[in-house]
Amino acid sequence: MDPIQAVPPPLTGRAILTQEWQRVSILHWRVKSADIGRFYPPGTRPDEFDGSSWVGLLAFRLARFRIVPGPRLPYIGDFPETNVRLYTVDDDGRRGVLFRSLEASRVLTVLGARTVMNVPYQWARMSLDRVDDVLDYRSTRLTGTRPSSRMVVRPSSEPVVGDPLSDFLTARWGAHTVIRGRTRFVPIEHEPWPLRRAELVSLDDELVAAAGIAVDGPPPSVLYSPGVHARFAVPQGVTRPRRDDQGGDGDGPPAVMSGGRRS
Repeated sequence: MDPIQAVPPPLTGRAILTQEWQRVSILHWRVKSADIGRFYPPGTRPDEFDGSSWVGLLAFRLARFRIVPGPRLPYIGDFPETNVRLYTVDDDGRRGVLFRSLEASRVLTVLGARTVMNVPYQWARMSLDRVDDVLDYRSTRLTGTRPSSRMVVRPSSEPVVGDPLSDFLTARWGAHTVIRGRTRFVPIEHEPWPLRRAELVSLDDELVAAAGIAVDGPPPSVLYSPGVHARFAVPQGVTRPRRDDQGGDGDGPPAVMSGGRRS
């Protein structure tokens, strides 16, 4: 199994796109692996830290999107994003993330990402405002049951260095998805996260529940980063396990589920 390391390994394969993640607020809750195993595609399983898996709610601004070797795409590649993600390890030992949903305000980006990479982007009305030292992220999905989220975060100046949990949650050098019926690993490379502690001022979120995941209470991990510049490489295959070794239903991509407001 790949080690957890804050510095990325060299990108394997040809880079196909680049983007920046700016003003990133990062919330996490513990979840039981048994409760989320059904979401994982064949050849992957929940990755665990300290006896449990974790679900993340991340809000930020995506900017400077570019399909290599083309120019930057200033409109469809510049928008607020909020995503719900789980943590994976595959049969080849590669650690990554599994997206349950990604909210974005650019409908062309949503359609393109869903069509080409089968990534569960959702069209939403979104905003990111900064007032003094507080960041206010808002999102309302424009389809289905229209789940919403509002996250208000106050970053601190306290750096996070050498924290094993923070490294586990953020130093993920790839993502798992299902493309044309096969599980794929998309390598990702960026500079080490410049992380800080942060205060969660308020949270009113429906997106985690809409992804089919139940959490209780405030998140035990609240982090902030001014951002990183990421590069994505060509998707790679994942060794397919025997059917009796597969978790979940083993058929096709994980579905994006809908649900009501978390109490």
